[in-house]
Amino acid sequence: MSAEIIDATMKLDDSLLKKHLGHPLFGLLTETADELGVPCYVIGGYVRDIFLQRPSKDIDVVTVGSGIELARAFASKLGKRAYLSVFSNFGTAQVKYKGHEIEFVGARRESYSHDSRKPIVEDGTLADDQNRRDFTINALAICLNREHFGELVDSFGGVADLDAGLIRTPLDPDITFSDDPLRMMRAIRFATQLGFRIVDETFDAITRNRERINIISGERIIEEMNKMMGSARPSTGFLLLEKCGLLPLIFPELHALKGVETVDGRGHKDNFYHTLAVLDQLAAKSDNLWLRWAAVFHDIAKPVTKRYDAKLGWTFHNHNYVGAKMIPGIFRRMKLPMNEKMKFVQKMVELHMRPIALVEDEVTDSAVRRLLFDAGDDIDSLMLLCEADITSKNQEKVRRILNNFALVRTKLHDIEEKDRVRNFQPPVTGEEIMRVFALSPCRVVGEIKTAIKDAILDGVIPNEHEAAYRYMLQVAAGKGLAPVGEGNLAAK
Repeated sequence: MSAEIIDATMKLDDSLLKKHLGHPLFGLLTETADELGVPCYVIGGYVRDIFLQRPSKDIDVVTVGSGIELARAFASKLGKRAYLSVFSNFGTAQVKYKGHEIEFVGARRESYSHDSRKPIVEDGTLADDQNRRDFTINALAICLNREHFGELVDSFGGVADLDAGLIRTPLDPDITFSDDPLRMMRAIRFATQLGFRIVDETFDAITRNRERINIISGERIIEEMNKMMGSARPSTGFLLLEKCGLLPLIFPELHALKGVETVDGRGHKDNFYHTLAVLDQLAAKSDNLWLRWAAVFHDIAKPVTKRYDAKLGWTFHNHNYVGAKMIPGIFRRMKLPMNEKMKFVQKMVELHMRPIALVEDEVTDSAVRRLLFDAGDDIDSLMLLCEADITSKNQEKVRRILNNFALVRTKLHDIEEKDRVRNFQPPVTGEEIMRVFALSPCRVVGEIKTAIKDAILDGVIPNEHEAAYRYMLQVAAGKGLAPVGEGNLAAK
């Protein structure tokens, strides 16, 4: 690839220049930098993605001079539709324009104290700026000044590493990771996203420096993990995190799933590798990030619910319910969102045993109605998770269970069409019950409403107001209640 892209002068091929640097924004950057008389380069991910043939709208620009001054002048040329943000404390600026984000920074060198992620920053050269980059593939720079437009500066063999699919640091990896421990997470994230291999020297340095991750905020760590989770095979990242020793530091509950205990010659499956298999199978069917997280969490409580029974062998009773209760605490610690996304993951974990129970037992209309009611609009996501949860090496068993799941899906569709129980509310409301029987809010109202709901879900009565009203009268009579006032008229 590199031989086709770069000639002997290290200048990008004209066709690539036109394709990737032909946008008017780059012409304006050239004009602005030349007017100010400062060297200017596009650097980092945008350049890397040219070689990887990946689309990118986020542009990082480094100048040997003031990045803020260059950004101000550039934004001024763009006019009123440009939005300029200046971060004086960091010496950086950002310009947003028509869906593009251009980050500006002056070339700099950085040094760190051992117990802080806050660097000591000094003005530097392009070489200094490349030295501080995390990986060789992210240290590539292309000159934007007119005289040298399109010339590639590849000081660390980044193009060769792209060709070979390698992740390595520009300088001593121990220094690189000690200075900014988040780079360890970024190495694993890039390896997962791109399908690259972390070279041994770099990976060994991650292992040696893993404890340094403790000075990094949970927000920054989870940002990298979410990007890793969005890849085609997210298991790659978790396997690397486990291998280097980072996993028990950032996600001990997942690490606890690893291993097999044996009693009387009877063992259980390794739930860590099972979880990763489920995650990959799900990722092949859905790009829903939170459903993928549900796959990671679906067996999270198995270590704490594991018991050995001489007759039954290993059991994990109620691991779905216990797992759902564990999730808020883990989400809070890992800085995952404490909102409807967490609740979705909880729901998936709590319900993930239900469809398999339907598969193994007779698929009754009542059980399907209850599953539809409890899962609501998330029923399709739940079925995807449950199908991914089949990781048996017995292909006949897999085929049989999947065929049964297909039957469950058919039942779900038919019953939803007939009974409309997905997200349904009982046709008789609590307010109506109180009015008919002249009741104040109390336990009996809830009991009557629940009885109506159960009767509909069990197929005793149809999901209709008239039938529900008659059933309400029956249930209430059994509790010694009779309609009064407006209720008598309504009953008639």
